Amino acid sequence: MSDSEKRKAGSNAMWGGRFAEGPSAIMREINASIPFDKALWREDIRGSKAHIAMLAAQGIVSDEEAQSIDRGLDAIVAEYESDGVPEDWSLEDIHMTVEARLTELIGPVAGKLHTARSRNDQVATDFRLWTLAAMEQVEAGLAALQRALVTRAGEHAVTIMPGFTHLQAAQPVTLGHHLMAYYEMFRRDASRFADARKRADECPLGSAALAGTGFAIDREATASALGFACPTSNSLDAVSDRDFALDYLSAASACALHLSRIAEEIIVWASQPFAFIRLPDTLSTGSSIMPQKKNPDAAELVRGHAGRIIGAATALMVTMKGLPLAYSKDMQDDKPPVFEAHGLLQLCLAAMEAMIAESTFNEARMREVAGAGHPTATDLADWLVREHGVPFREAHHVAGAAVKAADDHGCDIADLPLDVLQAIDSRIDESVRDLLTLDASVAARTSYGGTAPVRVQEQVEAARKALGMGIAA
Repeated sequence: MSDSEKRKAGSNAMWGGRFAEGPSAIMREINASIPFDKALWREDIRGSKAHIAMLAAQGIVSDEEAQSIDRGLDAIVAEYESDGVPEDWSLEDIHMTVEARLTELIGPVAGKLHTARSRNDQVATDFRLWTLAAMEQVEAGLAALQRALVTRAGEHAVTIMPGFTHLQAAQPVTLGHHLMAYYEMFRRDASRFADARKRADECPLGSAALAGTGFAIDREATASALGFACPTSNSLDAVSDRDFALDYLSAASACALHLSRIAEEIIVWASQPFAFIRLPDTLSTGSSIMPQKKNPDAAELVRGHAGRIIGAATALMVTMKGLPLAYSKDMQDDKPPVFEAHGLLQLCLAAMEAMIAESTFNEARMREVAGAGHPTATDLADWLVREHGVPFREAHHVAGAAVKAADDHGCDIADLPLDVLQAIDSRIDESVRDLLTLDASVAARTSYGGTAPVRVQEQVEAARKALGMGIAA
């Protein structure tokens, strides 16, 4: 074996046969980002077209050169739309892939496109453009889910169900009220993405590698051409910053948590002991061995995907936490977690919208369970406070004694004989019975944001207006 063969064998001993070409093959594979950053090809070409137009307007390249480059970029767009982006790992990334193809098409003049820019500000710009579009897509998905929730809430503004604390029946609420709680969560999620878009709406292009450029460029022009509100103010920060990606993942994580919570409730509600909801067949699966099974797999996957989305946020935070300014190759790993999280989040939003819109609620079963466990005990305490000025702690004690008596008699509080109730507290009279029904209990919760049907309908109408849905028929 020659000395070179020995060195090659030694260098690859731990890697096995995959890296037969030696260390250069290892470097090519670890260095290449084209398998994932090819997703940015539209943004890359869009940025290049804005950049070359600005260079021509500033007299840094000729109009003829700019036109030739612009036509070449158009040709690449047509190729990529038709055949996809080729993966030549020796070209490393989407930026060099586009530039290499442009050179093949129009010759050395293609090299003038890279005047007054760097791959550092290129990727920062491309990734921001992609992330801004992703945020808008999520906002659209959230709006669709909110519309589904509001529609179903309006249908069920008077449908009674058990309200839970500790997953124990607590007080009766309306299904509309419950669904509107998730509307509020997703409304906050939409506001997080909107806020993140505002912070991300600055253009890094023209920052070059880290220090700006000596060419007389017009950064306002490129920012405007690309739809940004303004250029970034500090070139060093511009190429180093991935806060926009972290903002996206932070908002996505919060949204995924909310999606997971409603998915968990749907899973519980769809189980036979609850039987509150029947999921559409299109979002359920069967069992390979048990023919009776109808599994809520879509909801379970929404719940499961939340962990992957949160993991993506953690991954990027850990990547960025110790990096010095400005660009480091670690930052090549910024895109896969965002791409993965976005794909999962879009899928989860669409699945949840369909589940909410197409599921059937078992109103009779919800009402039956809502009546278990003396859920109107608080109404008895409230009546003593309101009608007789009893301190609430004392009224709470009286209501607790009534609960025990009802358990002893095997009935609900409202069905206890009057003499039993009066033996507990003589101030109780027959008029209290009408207040201890499920409907009366729900109707009494008229405080702003409460579960009373009149309040739920007000919130539904306000939400419809906010979402541009118009007034319900």
